Amino acid sequence: MTDHILRQLAATISARRTESADKSYTRQLLDAGPKRCAKKLGEEAVETVIAALAEDDAALRNEAADLIYHLLVLLESRNIAIDDVLGILAGRMGVSGLDEKAARKPGGGA
Repeated sequence: MTDHILRQLAATISARRTESADKSYTRQLLDAGPKRCAKKLGEEAVETVIAALAEDDAALRNEAADLIYHLLVLLESRNIAIDDVLGILAGRMGVSGLDEKAARKPGGGA
């Protein structure tokens, strides 16, 4: 699998900005703003952790999909392109996670 599906989903989420809020859950989230989108992402993260701790693979797959979707909605709500995030990940490839984390500037993220 490639990052194609992430880009396709991000494009679909972006296109939902022009859909009717009566017919689009994504539009409702976007209309509610970044704080609501972040709250929903947090809820999905907790559900993902619960599924992982329950060792329920089917639930974990589903919750992981929900988590990724809600992350993309949050990014869209803040006008952050998925390509920006993928670029950061690409830049981290081949670098030890410990080295990469140590090289970050204070306040630059966890």
